[in-house]
Amino acid sequence: MCSAKVLSQAGTSVISRCSECRCIFIWNNNLVLSFSPEQFTQFKDFTQELDIVGQSFPFPDGQDRIVLRTPVNDVQFAFTTEEWEDFQAAMDEAVYMQQVYALMEGE
Repeated sequence: MCSAKVLSQAGTSVISRCSECRCIFIWNNNLVLSFSPEQFTQFKDFTQELDIVGQSFPFPDGQDRIVLRTPVNDVQFAFTTEEWEDFQAAMDEAVYMQQVYALMEGE
């Protein structure tokens, strides 16, 4: 795994970036997702365009969760509304911090 620098954190969502390979990592509870910078931007845009009202389902514990489907039918992510808001806030801040680092690194 890369030596990553934290770009943002909100709730249980932490987003970091490897300064060498530029991979973006999303750490959320027991999940680790990795993206190229372009893939991260596409993923962020995709999640922000979701109609979360139609994606919320009651779970066995009685709490509604937002279900994020992935291209792999057998893999789906579930978030409480608060976790979803933290997830979105962390991605927004990570994009901003990537721009800051790009300026500092002369990209």
